[in-house]
Amino acid sequence: MQVLYTAEATAYGGRTGRVTSDDDRLDVALSVPKGMGGDDGDGTNPEQLFAGSFAACFHAAMKLVARKMSLDTTDSTVTARVSIGPSESGVGYGLSAELVVALPKVEDRSAAEGLVEMTHKVCPVSNATHGNIDVQLTLA
Repeated sequence: MQVLYTAEATAYGGRTGRVTSDDDRLDVALSVPKGMGGDDGDGTNPEQLFAGSFAACFHAAMKLVARKMSLDTTDSTVTARVSIGPSESGVGYGLSAELVVALPKVEDRSAAEGLVEMTHKVCPVSNATHGNIDVQLTLA
């Protein structure tokens, strides 16, 4: 792979610390959600960070694919829901994700579904998840 860009972030203190990027554009406090036994503090968590990254990456890829398909992505949104729970093997934890895609300007449902499926093949984060976590695609 020819590298076009490398992001760098460092975590301090695990789930109750901070995450910062090397250029200081990202600097967030972390806290553990109540559902995971935490205090639900003011910070974010790795799952929210991953959900935001997945949603943004998928949306950008979708806009690129839509242009090639001559589909209108005006007012479109992608919402990512990332869940964490004990793995099926009983060792450690696993993730799952759902991407909810809204395409209000694409009236042909078949075209919208095709766009979402093609985007899932193009998006770098989707490619990283293939075969690793369950990803459900939902057309709103």
